Amino acid sequence: MPITEILKKNSDFYPNDIALVEINPKLENQIRTTWREYSLIEAKPNADYRKEITWSEFNKKANRFANLLLSRGIKKGDKVAILLMNCLEWLPIYFGILKTGALAVPLNYRYTAEEIKYCLNLSDSDVIIFGPEFTGRIEEIYHRIPRVKMWFYAGEDCPTFAESYDRLVTYCSSKAPDIKLCDSDEAAIYFSSGTTGFPKAIIHNHESLMHAAMTEQNHHGQTKEDVFLCIPPLYHTGAKMHWFGSFLVGGRAVLLKGIEPEWILKAVSDEHCTIVWLLVPWAQDILDAIDSGKINLDDYNLSQWRLMHIGAQPVPPSLINRWKNVFPNHQYDTNYGLSESIGPGCVHLGVENIHKVGAIGKAGYGWKVKIVDEHKNEVKQGEVGELAVKGPGVMNCYYKDEKATAEVLADGWLFTGDMAQEDEDGFIFLVDRKKDVIISGGENLYPVQIEDFLRKNDKIKDVAVIGIPDARLGEIAAAVIEVKPDMQLTEEELEDFCFDLPRYKRPRKIIFADVPRNPTGKIEKPKLREIYGAKSVVAHENEINQ
Repeated sequence: MPITEILKKNSDFYPNDIALVEINPKLENQIRTTWREYSLIEAKPNADYRKEITWSEFNKKANRFANLLLSRGIKKGDKVAILLMNCLEWLPIYFGILKTGALAVPLNYRYTAEEIKYCLNLSDSDVIIFGPEFTGRIEEIYHRIPRVKMWFYAGEDCPTFAESYDRLVTYCSSKAPDIKLCDSDEAAIYFSSGTTGFPKAIIHNHESLMHAAMTEQNHHGQTKEDVFLCIPPLYHTGAKMHWFGSFLVGGRAVLLKGIEPEWILKAVSDEHCTIVWLLVPWAQDILDAIDSGKINLDDYNLSQWRLMHIGAQPVPPSLINRWKNVFPNHQYDTNYGLSESIGPGCVHLGVENIHKVGAIGKAGYGWKVKIVDEHKNEVKQGEVGELAVKGPGVMNCYYKDEKATAEVLADGWLFTGDMAQEDEDGFIFLVDRKKDVIISGGENLYPVQIEDFLRKNDKIKDVAVIGIPDARLGEIAAAVIEVKPDMQLTEEELEDFCFDLPRYKRPRKIIFADVPRNPTGKIEKPKLREIYGAKSVVAHENEINQ
């Protein structure tokens, strides 16, 4: 069944129930400050701080945008790009595109102008809808992409080269367009994170999207009464596919525009959220804010919060142990996935397996997994190999890249590029990215294992281990350490701390610096390798010594 049918069902069954809520804490804080400064009246939040729409309004908005696109000649198989920050219009626009039979093409809001141009050209996008945050970047490139015929703008003060989405859709019918869709129809193009170079365009069909929804709901048991707090960017498969579990049952979702710990807890409290998906840095920031006294849990109503789950990156067991100490009644789950496998869920831990914290889990609902060697043969239990997954959520292909597709797809199996091993109970542990493995003096070093050890140090906020060139050993392990605010940590302390590691696993180089992460929480190791390559490390040391 096409994913658009779920929106129709929710609109028919729950027309007046709230579907989506948008909360903008920054706007509330700005308004409160302004009122206080001018002493006009007692400080109170602006009405725009919180917006909401019902399922009926959601469906009508999607229909209006679909009819706008169809009136402009967009047809089945065309591509429509979305470049918006998380907002109340994002999902209706996405579903409006799907209702036409066109493919939705979400773009990373951190893309530079040239990266936007690259992705629009790679995906053969015919239309783009963008928000005010991106006007400058779009101005740089719109005249250099002749294929894009329509530039829609969502927001106030529409630039002269674009058309106002808000104005145009008011004249469009809110009735559903008569476009027949089936499971095998292509639905969306998502872009890989680009950690190994330029992003690849990943095509998924409606069956993939529906399977993501069913997998998520099967894993976490969402009901109509659950409220899902969505914080990560909607352009990424992770946030949207977790929301799909609530979408499937008509549950409410709250879009929070901000990641400050107090904003997250206030949203959970005010909106009675029951399910929250966090990235590792956000969970860590919440715990640090509680430990420091910046946040007092007694100020919030959190009793209804039943599930905290994490994905998009390896999860340090020490973090979850800390979390369970603070929130002992929370269910916890971790989810593994890739954009090529329609995001999270092809492997998951399961809320009943908290005793296996550190593992990514077992095959998810409707999925198969195996671990293979370099010849694609399954390895023995306990041996390290490449993780492969198979199921209805595997991508169709990399668009316009047969060579890259053939490198990762074979007989329905997706070879993930992640190194993993299975324990005696059948649980899979992620060891590292295949491309991140460090070969030092003939020994394979898996950075994630070293990072997990270092994170046990209470003074470390974040850490990334990378390989840097070495004349004698080929590569050595370098640890980039981000120290917690208001704490001091020396290289000598770290060397003492690492005595419990086997000698060959101990970092040979310590670098105190910030650890960059992308919007989905993944450490940007290519960037670190570029900064702290052999020459850069010498320059960095000279800079410190000066």
